[in-house]
Amino acid sequence: METVSGVGSWKLTVRREGDGITVLRAVTCEPSAALPETLWGLPVTALGDHALAPGAGPVSGQEVGVACGPLPPDARWDNRNLRELTLPASLERAGDYALFNCAELKTLRLGDGVKHWGGGAIMNCRRLDTLQVDCTGREGELLAWFAGEVPGELDVTLLRRKETWARLIFPEYVEVYEENCPAHHFDYQIRGAGYGYHHCFHGKRLDLKAYDTLWRPMLAMEHDSGCALRLAWWRLRHPAELTDRAAADYRAYLRAHALEAVRFLLSLGDASGLGLLLAETSPDRETLASACALARQGGNTAVLAILLEEQHRRFPAGAARDFTL
Repeated sequence: METVSGVGSWKLTVRREGDGITVLRAVTCEPSAALPETLWGLPVTALGDHALAPGAGPVSGQEVGVACGPLPPDARWDNRNLRELTLPASLERAGDYALFNCAELKTLRLGDGVKHWGGGAIMNCRRLDTLQVDCTGREGELLAWFAGEVPGELDVTLLRRKETWARLIFPEYVEVYEENCPAHHFDYQIRGAGYGYHHCFHGKRLDLKAYDTLWRPMLAMEHDSGCALRLAWWRLRHPAELTDRAAADYRAYLRAHALEAVRFLLSLGDASGLGLLLAETSPDRETLASACALARQGGNTAVLAILLEEQHRRFPAGAARDFTL
């Protein structure tokens, strides 16, 4: 088997088709892996049927290894532990069941140029909840497909020129069929606040204004407060096409849940975002004191310094606590 230099370790079976490469089978032994962008100077443009599915049978094609050194001899090559996958930006097509049964896959990084997703392409990828998309203006069609396929909560980062343009949370929803024995039929119900979010696309284009109008209806029904907090925070953190009214709604929610928001930023280690949160929410004295206590307990001195400065600036005469870092 020929081995070419690349990032990560892969065993591939490929076929040259026109001016591109189709990956018929791809197995890695690593939990985080990136498929090569090119092979022999040609872009990787397609994934075949069952291309990354664990346990998929062999297919006829050219075998090639990808590694930055010798291929690990005793590794487990079956994609069962694959948790993060980066697909080539040149990818245009993913075949039927391309990622079928990648049960540990949580994060997928890709471009928005995939024009076709085969049936069952991400079937049984039950942990998949994070997308990072390099956008060229066609992200709406890609997101509409994923939002329709994944009813669980989706955390989507949209990049433009390698910078975060927007980060969107699509809340979870569940479709339930319950047997109605006396009537001899099944009743169909949708549970959860996420259905509208997963379908806020017009002509397969992402409509951020429609996305934001779903906020108040979501709060009026049963919802996950942690999910709501994340949604509000990321819309304010990266306010793409955000209207003043929507910003005010998100700001009010964060103000009412300021301590939970600080706890969330502590979990991310996001000291830089804390300044924005404080400016948006203006937490009261008690909330600031509790936030300082959280930062001390976590040993996060960078966050604690910011909180203490805010506390001193807004309540200079009320410092009954020890401000030792």
